[in-house]
Amino acid sequence: MTMPISDSTQKGFARPIPFRSQSAGYRLRLRAAAALVVSLLAMPVVAETAAPAAKADAPAQAGAPMTGMVERTFCIWDPVGSSGPIVSLVRNAQPAMLAIGVKLNIQAYTDENIAANDFKGGNCDGVLITEVNARQFNAFTGTLGAIGAIPGDKELKTLLTTLAQPKAAKLMRQGPYEVAGILPIGSVFIFVRDRSVDTVEELQGKKMAVFENDPVAMNMVRRIGGSVVGSSLANFSGQFNNGSVDVIFAPAVAYNTMELYKGLQSGGGILDFPLLQTSMQIVIAWEKFPEGFGQLMRSLLMQRFSEFQSMVQQAQSEIPAENWIRLPEERKEEYRNFMRDSRIALMKEGLYDAKALRLMKKVRCKHSPAAAECSSSEE
Repeated sequence: MTMPISDSTQKGFARPIPFRSQSAGYRLRLRAAAALVVSLLAMPVVAETAAPAAKADAPAQAGAPMTGMVERTFCIWDPVGSSGPIVSLVRNAQPAMLAIGVKLNIQAYTDENIAANDFKGGNCDGVLITEVNARQFNAFTGTLGAIGAIPGDKELKTLLTTLAQPKAAKLMRQGPYEVAGILPIGSVFIFVRDRSVDTVEELQGKKMAVFENDPVAMNMVRRIGGSVVGSSLANFSGQFNNGSVDVIFAPAVAYNTMELYKGLQSGGGILDFPLLQTSMQIVIAWEKFPEGFGQLMRSLLMQRFSEFQSMVQQAQSEIPAENWIRLPEERKEEYRNFMRDSRIALMKEGLYDAKALRLMKKVRCKHSPAAAECSSSEE
């Protein structure tokens, strides 16, 4: 499938936030994440007047037309549980969903893996999970976080604008599942406890926290020559802060939310070079939702992109300048070459989707046509 690259200007959304503790600051950040989820679920009501345009492409995207009221269950991951701020605020979206004929039942989970498994088992009709867990439902969108594939904000905007087009709807479907929304969390950076470690070679032998349900990350760490230490969203920050691991990979929003500055206090730092882009994804069982639901959600999400970007940039600006490790251009090129070789190897091993990699290379070359990779057919 040849996908036209789009780069129209859009307006953004609030950022979803990882979790750690239940401090006041933590609750405020969870409420920001919850506000995002609420706005997503309420948006179809606001956009009802635009629905005919979305429905024009329904045969390629939507489930069977539905009449009357339907009940649907969403698995909501909230680290606090059913009384948590995300769940409570999502409940406020239920009247909005009723207005478009969907009675929304909410099921709360403190364990993201269980939420994904229950969705897969048919216990819920939609789920909001991280890209790592969403990969099992859609290999294409599960590859959007490929290492080095989207180097910056302008490339990310072009990619998501392209994927929000009705022509991309077929890519959002895999069997009974459809990705109804991609919520970027921001660039992932390398956090090190020893700021002298800033090359690929110097990462060899270092203990690195890797989520146990992420075979791609495990593969990457082994390619680097690092030592894999099993981890999860619940404990990786603690492992870094107490010195159990030497290296972690995290977005800027985690710096304050998960108190990662504690792990930098003994001479650590953050490499000022984006490793990859990460996201949360809304996955639905598409046949169970009204016609055009997924396409409408994706389009409306994209309309809020600019505000989202400003929130991510604000998170990055909150990190003190002295904590960033500035890399010279030759070192950045070393990382680019390593990441490109890694993407190709992971594609050949079946861990990355080839079509997604081709689209992201097209996006990179749109913005940097003189790059050496643009004259190569390797990826």
